[in-house]
Amino acid sequence: MTDPLNRWREHAGSAVLLDGFHALKHALRFGAEVPVAVTTDRAAALALAEELAGDVREALEALLTEVPAQTYAALVQRPHPTGVAALAVRPSREANLRTLARTPRTAPVVVLDNPRNLGNAGAVIRLAAGFGATGVVTTGTLDPWHPTVVRGGAGLHFATAVERLGVDELPAGPLFALDPEGEDVRGTKLPDDAVLAFGSERSGLSAELRARADHLLALPMRPQVSSYNLATSVAMTLYHWSVTGGA
Repeated sequence: MTDPLNRWREHAGSAVLLDGFHALKHALRFGAEVPVAVTTDRAAALALAEELAGDVREALEALLTEVPAQTYAALVQRPHPTGVAALAVRPSREANLRTLARTPRTAPVVVLDNPRNLGNAGAVIRLAAGFGATGVVTTGTLDPWHPTVVRGGAGLHFATAVERLGVDELPAGPLFALDPEGEDVRGTKLPDDAVLAFGSERSGLSAELRARADHLLALPMRPQVSSYNLATSVAMTLYHWSVTGGA
């Protein structure tokens, strides 16, 4: 068997870091190609799999190589409490774009317009995967496959199509943008082919995206409360879709 450190070095430049047991578990469940996985305690990791993820235990048993704690710490910037790390092959952009462009859709696409916070972006991807959204698109400079975003998404980037696009490249479908000046979302039925757009945590929707929106919607909010966390806003909107659309 090839030395795991050599395999890690071979793939580190282009692969996605799966930081922790749960990220690896989710990636395997949704078909990720994982060329190397290491752990500081193989027996403990497999016991965790037996308890929480029996469906991928066999795959983990074949993949996991035990390494010294010092070696593990040298491979990841922020060692995870589970002492597990892996590298996965990033899905091709072409495949993700095909998924995002495919019509008719059975679930919305979530758009994060120029997001700033890496952790919030990861939380949104985790939410989108949980609701079965078609994908998550970011505009602006944030890389949705940044290691911190993948950590926040718990490896669920592999359960939905995640890409960065320009506003003029967004998937087809009625564009519903969340904005304080919009109509109350509770009066609107969100269709399955909706494109749901959310502004940045600090400055809201960009002028470019707001101008393209077919509908402006607002979430119910008590007066004098200025805003919700981005992931909370996405969760509320996807839940509304799930009970009003065809989900």
